[in-house]
Amino acid sequence: MQHLTVLGTGVLGSQIIFQSAYMGKDVVAYDINDEILAKLPERWEYLKDAYRRDLADATDEKLDAAVARIRATADLADAMKDADIVIEAVPERLDIKQQTWEAVAAVAPADTIFATNSSTLLPSDIAPFTGRPEKFLALHFANEVWKFNVGEVMGHEGTDPEVFEAVAAFAAEIGMVPVRIHKEQPGYVLNSLLVPFLDAAAQLFVKGIASPEDIDNTWRIATGAPSGPFQIFDVVGMMTPYYLNASSDDPIKREFAEIIKRDYIDKGYLGKGSGRGFYEYK
Repeated sequence: MQHLTVLGTGVLGSQIIFQSAYMGKDVVAYDINDEILAKLPERWEYLKDAYRRDLADATDEKLDAAVARIRATADLADAMKDADIVIEAVPERLDIKQQTWEAVAAVAPADTIFATNSSTLLPSDIAPFTGRPEKFLALHFANEVWKFNVGEVMGHEGTDPEVFEAVAAFAAEIGMVPVRIHKEQPGYVLNSLLVPFLDAAAQLFVKGIASPEDIDNTWRIATGAPSGPFQIFDVVGMMTPYYLNASSDDPIKREFAEIIKRDYIDKGYLGKGSGRGFYEYK
């Protein structure tokens, strides 16, 4: 599968785009308007710096070649016309993902494989909206995909086993370590472990038990981990925890979402990729 289309150019979507192009794929970056797409060159420069810092083989020539393999468009039909595989990375809301896949199904070639990068939603809840449930599954990436390079592959009961293996092979081709998930599980392996950890940190913060800095320091010092939970929130970006918590039945989670929106999102502090989240980054 040489031709990839990525739906959504946010924090993780842009990383999937750049990583796939870096590994030699031809990538179409789709988003809903040209104003969003106009910001991508700045994002590519940010990712180039990250690759130079973290990867020994990241030469200027290789990075420039990656950017040259990326084409941006706000025309969905144009984005789909040559796609062998589509990866969706739109906001983490079931209704948005369902509506997105309905629109994609109307214009995508019949043999195109569909994959969602959803962090928490089940493929079976989205599959009926794709028009081709047998060719639909999840391919989930961790943030900073060039460095934390797991690719969790999770189908649903109707996913064709050959499609499942083809997507696992594609994940390996773009530099991921494929992790085959044998049954549907909200959060896969990674987020099944990570989300309760982040939720515990958010509760400590909302209840006024300790500051984000002290919570992070405690975790790093006591366990030897390189990052604390609020540093991880900054890498993930503020929009994902906001969407995950804003409609929760838990009042503590809703309050955390309100804090994130009021004190961070509304001020443009969207996480590490924007230069500021719980911490400031140069």
